[in-house]
Amino acid sequence: QVQLVESGGGLVQAGGSRRLSCAASGSIFSISSMGWFRQAPGNERELVARILSSGSTNYADAVKDRFAISRDNAKNTMYLQMHSLRPEDTAVYYCHAVIRDSRPNNYNDYWGQGTQVTVSS
Repeated sequence: QVQLVESGGGLVQAGGSRRLSCAASGSIFSISSMGWFRQAPGNERELVARILSSGSTNYADAVKDRFAISRDNAKNTMYLQMHSLRPEDTAVYYCHAVIRDSRPNNYNDYWGQGTQVTVSS
C-alpha cells in the first residue's frame, strides 16, 4: 500500500511564503511524475506544478515565477515553495504521484488527503 502525506499548509498573509511537503511511503519501486494540484471552493481541481523523475518541471501560468517545485528522490519527497502568495492562491493543495510498485510496469495514480492553504489579504 502506498500513502502520500502532505504537510505545511496553514494561514499566511498576502505577499508571504509557505513551503508544502509531500512524503510518499509504502511499497514503492519507483516514482514517475509527482505534482501539486489545488482546488478552491466551487472550482475544479487544477494542476499547479509537476516534476518528472528527470527533474523536468512545468507550472500553471498563474504560479509561474512565484512557485517552485522540487523533489528529493532519495526520500521520496516532493516540495512546493510558494512565494508572493495572493488571496486567489487560497485552496486545498493535493499531492499526486505516479508510482510503480514491485510488479513490472505496474504504475498507479495516488493522491494525498490535501492540505489547506489560506492567504489573507
